Amino acid sequence: MLPRLRDYRLSQVRGQWSAETRLARTALPYGETVTTSRQGTTGHQYNPWAMIDDGHSTEEHGPVWSCALAWSGGWKLTAQRLPTERVTVSAGFGHDPVTRELVPGEELVTPVCSGAYTEGGFGAASRLWHRYVRDHVLTHPDELRPVLYNSWEATGYDIDVTGQTELAEKAAALGVELFVMDDGWFGARTHDAAGLGDWTPNPERFPDGLTPLIDRVHELGMGFGLWVEPEMVNPDSDLYRARPDWVLHHRHRRRTEHRNQLVLNLARPDVAAWVHGRLDELLAKNAVDFLKWDMNRPFTEAGWPDAEGDPDRLWTDHVQALYALLDRLRADHPQLRIESCSSGGGRLDLGILARTDQVWASDNTDAVDRVEIQHGFSQLYPAGVMGAWVTDSPNPYTGRSVPLDFRFHVAMTGVLGIGGDLNHWGDTELARAAELVAAYKGVRHLVQLGEQYRLTGPGETTAVQYLASDGQETVVIALRHARHFGHRDPALPLRALDPAARYRDTATGSVHHGAVLLTHGLPLDLAADDHASTLVHLVREPA
Repeated sequence: MLPRLRDYRLSQVRGQWSAETRLARTALPYGETVTTSRQGTTGHQYNPWAMIDDGHSTEEHGPVWSCALAWSGGWKLTAQRLPTERVTVSAGFGHDPVTRELVPGEELVTPVCSGAYTEGGFGAASRLWHRYVRDHVLTHPDELRPVLYNSWEATGYDIDVTGQTELAEKAAALGVELFVMDDGWFGARTHDAAGLGDWTPNPERFPDGLTPLIDRVHELGMGFGLWVEPEMVNPDSDLYRARPDWVLHHRHRRRTEHRNQLVLNLARPDVAAWVHGRLDELLAKNAVDFLKWDMNRPFTEAGWPDAEGDPDRLWTDHVQALYALLDRLRADHPQLRIESCSSGGGRLDLGILARTDQVWASDNTDAVDRVEIQHGFSQLYPAGVMGAWVTDSPNPYTGRSVPLDFRFHVAMTGVLGIGGDLNHWGDTELARAAELVAAYKGVRHLVQLGEQYRLTGPGETTAVQYLASDGQETVVIALRHARHFGHRDPALPLRALDPAARYRDTATGSVHHGAVLLTHGLPLDLAADDHASTLVHLVREPA
């Protein structure tokens, strides 16, 4: 229950596929405001957290109360405003009308719902949560995430050892540190309607298995990653033909396919054991450093006909089995790092982050759209877990054309990845991309591990600052969509610097007074073109 306020405002994120985590702030009405997911996963539409203020707090000032649920399945969050002007907020797993019946002696462990309070506005609330994620959620919080290349948009399902090797060589030349081969490497997976569940290399595409490609990727100095979707199966697969009873279903009812696939019932111990065995074997036989773990559809016909006792328990047992599976794989393969993906940001929460290293924020890689998506993402989750790619222009999803620097600078505000078709990048693009990758490596310790300050929200100009914990250096990334009426870009006031110190721009050598940066601001040297951007790295001068 919150203290009495003069009014109440609710902040959450809303979305859909390709448009996740868009920030929404609305007056809290009387009665119950409920956000929920009944999909078996966190969901694209809402995220299990909320912030409440009195309607007057800003990015930098004012009290903010917040909470977040650590759960990756169905959930429910209720903010209730009573006529007596009291407000309560509650969150937990499950949803109406699912119930869970316990037998004598059985224990049900509910997920953690954490809370935070600050008087420093929404920016301070976000930094509290970022620190909480690093201190209490992530397994490898101080580890810098590598620059990765993902092959999906270059090849789709048209994968073979020769083409992937050529892409890996091009990626290595850019300074990429992790090469990830996406969908299409296994079973009969030459399209999206077959092979899912058969986790062995396609013998025609990889006649000698994955070892030749993995060895070459490692020779190039990169880690090797694979795309998997272990919770799903295609009806056209050896697994489904052998065990059609392993999917969620009800007797005598049609099994609804989505994306030509069905959901494996991990709540069944035999199914969970089989999935673990296949993945464990895959990792044991191949020097795989990274898994892009996808989950591309919600639950439908969520039945378990031969369950002993309460069949509704699959809603919780599936998630707990997923957690146990991830925990066991990471314990047995300590070098393994995992990215959570669910048609983009469909499974983003503190529960999955406790068992993975980063998340794929959205399938939409349009840099302009990503500004808003990533702004909402940052309200609770730190930049060091946000996967962000540079892809082709025009963008393959939206068709929008955006300069290479702008695409890179947007992706640099998270964990930088490249997903474009390098076979069609010209020499000038490749050379500039290599320079930008090197620039990111020079500041990623600040982006991924530093304190984040949102200097402006999405608008004509968007800017984000990342500050080292010791205050000795900071980086600013500024993005301007368009310049109006020929006006010059205003200087950008920074945050949390020492007003008595001086800061040197590592690119130009210019020295700025801390007091001036805090008040008048950092001058922006942006091109007049649309979608202009810059990265400025400032280092504190010795006293």
